[in-house]
Amino acid sequence: MIRKFIGAVTAALASIAGLWLMIAPFALGTQPEGADWTDTTTSEFFTGLGVALVALAGVAAFAAALHEELVARGLVTVRQRPAEPEPAPAPSPSGTSSAELATMLAPLVEALREDMKTRQNGALAEEKR
Repeated sequence: MIRKFIGAVTAALASIAGLWLMIAPFALGTQPEGADWTDTTTSEFFTGLGVALVALAGVAAFAAALHEELVARGLVTVRQRPAEPEPAPAPSPSGTSSAELATMLAPLVEALREDMKTRQNGALAEEKR
């Protein structure tokens, strides 16, 4: 467990070093104020950015491993989220249920089906002429 703690601290220090690399050209005055970035400034800034990002990933990984170790030892308990209740079906705007709606639409569907059959029969009759 101490190795994971030391790893997390080391990664945190590396992230601080990366941040220092990013701000050093501006803090130490090696970058002229208001001018385009020099090659040195660009190199230091993006190197520091890379170091900081890798170090932050290391901090997250070591912290997760440390948390897992503490849970395994029983020193930390994981709180379970209460189960969320199932949402009630939303009522339709007119106040009718979906079963009532299906009952109301059944005659319309049947009429459309009959109309389609009639049109198909009419199209077939015209093709035969």
